[in-house]
Amino acid sequence: MNYKFDFYKYRKIYFIISGVIMLLGIVSLLIFGLNLGVDFKSGTRIEINIEQNFVEKDIRSLLKDAETAAKEQGIKDVDLTPSIVRQAGNKNGIAVVRFDQTINSDVLPVIKEVFRSKYGEQVDLIESKVDPTIGRELARKAFYAVLWASLGIIIYVSIRFEFRFGVTAIIALFHDAFFVIAIFSLLRLEVDLTFIAAILTIVGYSINDTIVIFDRIRENMKLNKVKRARDIENIVNISLNQTLARSINTSLTVLFTALALFILGGEGIKNFSLALVLGLISGAYSSIFIAAPIWALWKGKDLDKKKFKPQIES
Repeated sequence: MNYKFDFYKYRKIYFIISGVIMLLGIVSLLIFGLNLGVDFKSGTRIEINIEQNFVEKDIRSLLKDAETAAKEQGIKDVDLTPSIVRQAGNKNGIAVVRFDQTINSDVLPVIKEVFRSKYGEQVDLIESKVDPTIGRELARKAFYAVLWASLGIIIYVSIRFEFRFGVTAIIALFHDAFFVIAIFSLLRLEVDLTFIAAILTIVGYSINDTIVIFDRIRENMKLNKVKRARDIENIVNISLNQTLARSINTSLTVLFTALALFILGGEGIKNFSLALVLGLISGAYSSIFIAAPIWALWKGKDLDKKKFKPQIES
């Protein structure tokens, strides 16, 4: 055995760690669900460009004044109670206000006028609105995007390698995606379209890292005689040790970039970059500690079945 670390030996520990994380994620999703943004449910998002410092309390108070003024003008069904009020990244003069309900467009001039009365004529606002039908359609298309991508990966990997490689690669892929989803559910972070973009990016990165390891396993299988499960375990350990430095270096390089985006990027891509950071960490972990050991376990059992099958039949 010419490898330094026996990855396969501790496979049960890796599986238990991942199993616990998956279980916590499932419990969190069942209890709390996801904090869906305006992209996936009915609601309105307004960016108010104040061009000076503000506090959340003042924003909420002015919205209440705008609600009262709108009702006095005869606008019906006005509710300007925001679910979220925050600053737009590092831009101190822009307030991002999110409403869980759809805001009547007739109210926007009233909001602008109320804010201008306090902060000046430079105040302006931008509105984005999604109704329930569009929100459900976006969520459905996002689900199908991940599903079709996964199916394509299974087909491609099965053709280029073998079916077992394709299935275990998808298991690792879903492990990474679900890990990010579970963290966002636990921390109650907002899920929007940029989050879906991050998940699809993670899917592409995770499969790339896994394929590199699988390719080395395939090459080593050509160079060694494989007759039983123990031979498969040795090949997996050799391959993982040979690709370990490459996997770590690649993951760290991309991780530094994602961390820079998270730290220095604006509020609009904060959750996107955080999802990338979590996905990159999980992707490096699953490629080494989940995908390869699962494949070795599956392949080894099949080899042992073939080995003992003639004896059973006789």
